[in-house]
Order: sequence, then structure tokens, then C-alpha cells
Amino acid sequence: MKLENLTFKGGAHVSHHKEFTESKPIEVMKDPDIVYIPLQQHIGAPCDPIVEIGDRVKVGQIIGRTEAFVSAPIHSSIAGIVKGIVDVTTPTGVRSKTIVIESDGTGEPYQDMISRNSLENLTAEELLEIIKEAGITGMGGAAFPTHVKLSPPPDKKIDKVIINGSECEPFLTSDHRVMLEDPEKVIFGLKIMMKILGVEEGYIGVEKNKMDAVKALRESLKADDNIKVVTVKTKYPQGDEKRLIDAITGRKVPSGGLPMDVGCVVNNSGTAKAMAEAVLEGKPLYERVVTVTGNGITEPKNLLVKIGTLFEEVIEFCGGFKDTPGKILMGGPMMGLSQFSTEVPIIKGSSGILVMTEEEARPRKINPCIRCAKCLEVCPVYLQPLFISANALKNRFEEAGDYGALDCVECGACSYICPANRPLTETIRFAKREILSKRKKS
Repeated sequence: MKLENLTFKGGAHVSHHKEFTESKPIEVMKDPDIVYIPLQQHIGAPCDPIVEIGDRVKVGQIIGRTEAFVSAPIHSSIAGIVKGIVDVTTPTGVRSKTIVIESDGTGEPYQDMISRNSLENLTAEELLEIIKEAGITGMGGAAFPTHVKLSPPPDKKIDKVIINGSECEPFLTSDHRVMLEDPEKVIFGLKIMMKILGVEEGYIGVEKNKMDAVKALRESLKADDNIKVVTVKTKYPQGDEKRLIDAITGRKVPSGGLPMDVGCVVNNSGTAKAMAEAVLEGKPLYERVVTVTGNGITEPKNLLVKIGTLFEEVIEFCGGFKDTPGKILMGGPMMGLSQFSTEVPIIKGSSGILVMTEEEARPRKINPCIRCAKCLEVCPVYLQPLFISANALKNRFEEAGDYGALDCVECGACSYICPANRPLTETIRFAKREILSKRKKS
């Protein structure tokens, strides 16, 4: 099998802007005095609080859970006193019940955290339970509960597991630094997934602009010949899991399908590290690496941040704003979510904070479509974005659906490449919401 420079058809060559933080080692941010921990940080059912105002909690203690299968427990990231249970808007725009904890400065860990030193004495079922109780979700942004992804139906035979180390989103380098600084944990996380799924073939796909991470991973593999580190072309959206499956295996996930439909499971490198820490150290997911970057930040950094820390504190830790910010995003410029305030908490899916200058954020003039077909050339799903968008703008959502609106992965490549500055991704996203809403009502 070819292991170098793999890719998929379509995509765009974007400006990467990794230079802000790619050489910055992960720095541990000081614990905040107060954290705001939402009980809805994942796809699926929100958790219910299992603590009360006035309770003392410890680091890693479960403070929210639900019996729903598609969900993930929530843990305290600091030791201290529960000061409130309030509604807070998260960086995703969701209004969530949130537990407010004031630190007592002890950093005392929860006594039930149990570490294991190897995989040999653990069954697949035990590993799955550890991951579930650790509250691990996808850390690339989607935040899908990991134990659910690792529990495919019996009729879905999985034969390949892939770690997504592409990190194709401009500006972000948190995954890069994780692979470079903790390659053994990323590999161990892959082995956990392989054991749970009974799979013999594992792959780690890394874009070619991260060759230092490729070297670190390959050196850490030693004699594990059933795991391959493959390089993929530096191209956006190489990190979309369906595009990565196509590049590495040649398999194409069908319209409306999932990776398991072609025998694959994909997880982010940060997620793999979190799984390794859950098994090796008994550590739940209560902190994560966040890239804080952009021309609007005084000192860009890669930080290990406690979940529940407010954006404003993270930004202040990086020297604050250089000037009045033009836009603040959770994530990168292609798929990130614009923030209305810095008084929102870091959550499990917070891969980065991007601060743009006023000049960068200035709206571009929208011009009529010139039918250049560039959006068709770059679309990784082979859609016709201009027709989906045109129908959406005229409220013809059924017609937009006929053009495959629901297959759009909202990568933003079409909007990026459009010489007329058409809001293609935004209008397609709008069409998708309207189509799904209509289907739900009917």
C-alpha cells in the first residue's frame, strides 16, 4: 500500500497560517478561580446535574450524567465548591444548564480515578466502559461521544481504524503539537480502538506540512507493523473523515452514509490521547489543548486549558488583544463558530480560539455569480454549490435538497474559492436547516 502523499479529488489549497503557533510547545495554563462547565458539550442528550449548590467537588469527579446512550458524562475540572447551576450560552450557541465551581486552590483529585498500565488484562467491554465513564468525545470539533462511535451495529464489520492527524483547518496546531509531544499516547489510543473493534489494521493520517510529527510517530511505533503512519497531501478539507477514508483506503462513504458503512472508524489524534490517558492514568476528559492564535492576539500559544475556563481568561493569559478585535472564532476561519462574547467557556470541542483584526473581518462585497465553476472544482463531495445556494436564496428548499444540500459537509471551500464572494456555505447551511426542520415536522 502507498503510504505517502495520499489525497482525494477536489479540495482547495488555502493559506495555512500555522506559523503563529506550530513551533510553540504546549503550555499549561494556570487554573482559573471559577469555571463554568456546561452539561451539554456533545452531540446527543444533555446531562443532568448530580451535584447541588454548596457541594465540594474534586478534579475529575463526575458532576453530570444521563442514562441516554448517546451522551457523555461531565466532570469537574477543578477542586472547589459548587456556587451555582445556571443557564449559559456555550460557544456553539446552545443554551445549556451549567455548573459554576469556585476553586479552593487545592487541586485535589477525585479518589475514584484508577490507572491501568496495559491493555493485556482489559477486555474490549471494559475498555469501552472506561472511555464512556471518562466522558470522552470527539475533540476535533464535532464532539460525538466516543463510546458510541466505537459501538457499531453487529452488521457493520469494521476492518480499519484511522487516526485523523490532518488538522487541515488554517491557524490551528493543537493536534500537531499533541502528535509531536505525545506520540506514544496517540499510538496507544489507536491500539485501544483497535482492541475494542477487533481490528488488525490501524492508520494515522498526517498532512505533509507536519513531517516532524510524522517522524515522531514513526519512531514511536517500533515493531508495530500493523499500524502505519501515512502522509496525506496538504489540502483542505483533508481532515474531513470521509475525505481521509477516501485518501487512505480508496473507499467512498455513500451519500447519507457513515464511515462504518465502508468498514472504517475515524477518530481525532486529541481524542486518541484522551483515551490513552483514561486507561493509563484513570484521567477523565476535563482539560484539553487549545490553540490561541491570529493577528489579533498579542502572544499566540498552544495551551492545556481546564474545561469551563472563560475565553476572556485564556486570551488574557496570551497577553490579551493587540487591538480592538474584528471577529473572534472558536476554531479556525473555515469551519469555526463566530462568538458574540468572550464570556463563554472552553468546552470539549474547543480546538482553538482565533482572533481576527478589524481589517481581516471586514465584510467583502458580494457580486453576482459569474458561472466560473470553481466551486464545483473544489467541492470534495462533488456537489454544485452555486445551484444549491441559488435555490436557498429563493426559499426553494426542496429544489436545494434535490441538488444534494444535505450531503454538504460545510467545509467552506466553495466560499473560499468564489471570486464573486458569494455566501455559498452560509446559504447551503441555511437550506440544510430548513430541509431537516420540514422533515421533522412531517
